[in-house]
Amino acid sequence: MLAFFIFLVVTPASGKPRDGLKTWGRFNRLPYPGDQAFLYDTFPKGFIWAVGTAAYPVEGAFSKDGKGLSIWDTFTRGGTRKTCGDVGSDSYHNIDADIRAIQQLGVSHYRFSLSWPRMFPNGTRGSYNEPGVNYYRTLIRRLKKINVQPVVTLYHWDLPEQLQQALGGWANPQLVDIFKDYADFCFQEFGDDVKFWITIDNPFVVAQHGYGTGVVAPGIKNDPDLRFRVGHNLLKAHAAAWHVYDRHYRPRQQGKVSMALASHWIKPSRTRLESLQECQCSLDHVLGWFARPLFTDGDYPACMRARLGSRLPSFTQEEKEWVKGTADFFALSHGATLSFQLINDSVKFDQHEDLDLRMLLYWIYAEYDKPPIFVVQSGWYVLGNTKTKDPKQMFYLKSFIAETLKSIIIDKVNVIGYTAWSLIDGYEWYREYGIRRGLYYVSFNTPDMKREPKTSAIFYKNVIQKNGFPELPENRPVQGVFPCDFAWGVSANSVQVETTPTQFADPNVYLWNVSNNGELIKLDGLVAPPLNRATHCADYATIRQQVDEIKQVGVNHFHFSLNWSAVVPTGDVATPNTTLLGYYRCFTRQLLQANITPVVTLLHYTPKHSSLPAPLANTTNKWLNSNIPEAFADYARLCYRELGAYVKMWITLNEPNDKEVTYLEGHEMLRAHALAWHVYDNEFRPSQGGKVSLVLHMNWVEPAFSFSREDVEPAKRVLHFTISWFAEPIFGSGDYPVEMRSWLRQLNSLDRLPVFKEEDKRLVKGTYDFFAISHFSTDLVTHAKEDSYIYTAKLEVQYMVDTTWIMSPRPVVPWGLRKALNWVKEHYGDVPVYVMANGVQEDPSHFKDSLRVYYLYNYINEALKAHILDGVNLKGYFVYALNDQRDPKFGLYGQVHEEVIVKASLSNYRNLIRHNGFPAQGAAPQQCPAAPQACPGCHVLVKGPMVGFLTLVGSGVLITLGLIIYYTSKRHKELY
Repeated sequence: MLAFFIFLVVTPASGKPRDGLKTWGRFNRLPYPGDQAFLYDTFPKGFIWAVGTAAYPVEGAFSKDGKGLSIWDTFTRGGTRKTCGDVGSDSYHNIDADIRAIQQLGVSHYRFSLSWPRMFPNGTRGSYNEPGVNYYRTLIRRLKKINVQPVVTLYHWDLPEQLQQALGGWANPQLVDIFKDYADFCFQEFGDDVKFWITIDNPFVVAQHGYGTGVVAPGIKNDPDLRFRVGHNLLKAHAAAWHVYDRHYRPRQQGKVSMALASHWIKPSRTRLESLQECQCSLDHVLGWFARPLFTDGDYPACMRARLGSRLPSFTQEEKEWVKGTADFFALSHGATLSFQLINDSVKFDQHEDLDLRMLLYWIYAEYDKPPIFVVQSGWYVLGNTKTKDPKQMFYLKSFIAETLKSIIIDKVNVIGYTAWSLIDGYEWYREYGIRRGLYYVSFNTPDMKREPKTSAIFYKNVIQKNGFPELPENRPVQGVFPCDFAWGVSANSVQVETTPTQFADPNVYLWNVSNNGELIKLDGLVAPPLNRATHCADYATIRQQVDEIKQVGVNHFHFSLNWSAVVPTGDVATPNTTLLGYYRCFTRQLLQANITPVVTLLHYTPKHSSLPAPLANTTNKWLNSNIPEAFADYARLCYRELGAYVKMWITLNEPNDKEVTYLEGHEMLRAHALAWHVYDNEFRPSQGGKVSLVLHMNWVEPAFSFSREDVEPAKRVLHFTISWFAEPIFGSGDYPVEMRSWLRQLNSLDRLPVFKEEDKRLVKGTYDFFAISHFSTDLVTHAKEDSYIYTAKLEVQYMVDTTWIMSPRPVVPWGLRKALNWVKEHYGDVPVYVMANGVQEDPSHFKDSLRVYYLYNYINEALKAHILDGVNLKGYFVYALNDQRDPKFGLYGQVHEEVIVKASLSNYRNLIRHNGFPAQGAAPQQCPAAPQACPGCHVLVKGPMVGFLTLVGSGVLITLGLIIYYTSKRHKELY
């Protein structure tokens, strides 16, 4: 039965405190890599799509219209800080621009914070400031006009400076009632138009880093226990505000109130219960510090109590009841503000921090009994010099949204909304202007602070319009089969060579105990006479072993490479290694006898290990030596002559378009290939009837921003410089691509393409019988330059990866193969195409190699789409590679000591071959004519088991010895 990959949905039992501890085990049990594959689906109807900002980073106007100072106005003017947020993004004067940006995104909700000192300059109602209140009235009115609902935060870190100076800020319990009164005013003033309220944003940062480490305002760090008293007061202040709303405003306004809690994620350093408990404790010290009192029992986590003791304040029983349940939804803040920046080792407990929103959402779901979760802040950042092209931000955003979708669809977590952070660039707290987090670029140096949408904004808008990532027809597996004559193969860089026969190497004589246990008993002192005969193919045990392994895969083709330097060690084809040629002759003949067509590469180019014969390899210029193309043609002639009776598919050069190859070297390689092709065409094709071509390495190249024309051109450029470089002279015009020459001229590059003479154009053009590629992965490229990615100056492109892709270690992107095959058709028409190598690295100890099973199933399905949906003339597919011994980490066979292990991927690949693809369930079997005998007459050479009996008579004693001629192979163990 054909495999089909599904997502496993596991619904937990009803939650209770510490059910979150099960999270790590649950995710370890999910099917790999299927669970990591991108999920195409949509969010529930009515899902909240939001974007957000905070007052201090964006508003500016720090002293205008009666606004009082905040602790950030003071904090940024001290210490070693270079800038302050006096202007920020100047949203105070740019409501119109912000509203336009919000409307362009198409969000349903906009989260913003009220500046406490803008409305109450000294922090209390008595200092009421009408212009400040009017600013928020106007903002809310404008939001409602465009049908965007406000999500309002009462406190996002900008405490009135007066309260800090006079009372010590949040360290003073008096702030509980002051905040309660401030919240009461806001509910009364704005509550008719606000249905979601956040009392306090990220109390962990306020307490831990405002009053502990001093990293953020107010920058206090002289009392190690002050942070816990501050956290205590923050919880009480939140609870007081919640009760005010619940008692006085909820019946009429019907809104919801919560506290925005932020957290990192943590993974165990070891697979032991102790490590899991340390992870749980780490989350308790950050998220549970505030979530446990609100969502469970009104008290701090037991882990905090145990480790902090009397340093942690206590709630009375009455206070516990008063704090417990004061959250109408779980408001989660996630991303750069906390993770990887403001979490220090003291709360990691020797475990590994990670950025996994999905697992965090599930942990909250399990730990706090399935609360509705509103992600009220999520996003990443780019460096301050990044403008409107922000690939890193976009792909992190994609990853977070995709994890949220999986959390809803697969894990059944009740996530009600997602907030991208932030709407616009601003003053990023203690990072100042060093990073940018906005979906809209703000030009801080221009008077109007112009807002321009970044690529991440366009991406987010598209996601909102589609309500997620709806499955498209091209995302679905296709059903169907390949043609009857489709070439199913396996590739190996080389084969095991045995120059001295081992089949009859043991000269000892054995006694066969046939009447008892059948054991062979060695007779000491007796040695069989030497075999005075020529070597036969059956003498090579390694040939039989390898052919048997290839045959077990179920393929009808096998691709391997010869070694030029071994076949012609002197470089002179007049003195070849006849023993090695004889071995290859036996090997290819034995393949044919097994109905497996050999596909032979003359030279597999590897930049690190030259396989040129020593006299040629020792020259300074190597491939620049003008004699090498002719020498290669002579070598090809030798191989055609010696092996051509058994080999009908030849590869001259395998992957010569390596990035390390210079243009001059590539020029000589093209000539070498062409000369070798013409040798076959003129001298051997009439009698042998074979085909000759070369294999080009062709990973797909996709624009990082597929909706941006500016990135489509760089992707085309890379394909021209990596594929067309070799393909166009052979399959096209006979010359290098025009695009390559024009780009190099534009750059004034000293690295110029050689010029083909007219006779060389005629020599090279058309020297193919098929188009063969090796394909493994897909790259993303963009013209935007950003730190932390690979930038190629010559092509002015930046390579990057989509963070939602499965990695091992290269990205697993099945649809890239289909696009590569379509590129070949688009450029070179109906040329026959072979995928000569396609495979993935996986830990060789994984004999149940689920990643490779997933990889082969999906890549082959994409190849079938290219054939039956797109009309690509696809003739064959070869998996890479046969075994780990010859091609480490890529093999269908593994090995433990001398035992060969059949991996799960081999069984799955064999199953696909047996069905010739992916036939629809219930479809009539494909009717194919019987395959012709690949090697007529080869059966007479088949070596079967034989027992010969030799009777010796001496001294009146009759001794019968069983002389056994047999073939022993390594024991095979198969995993299904």
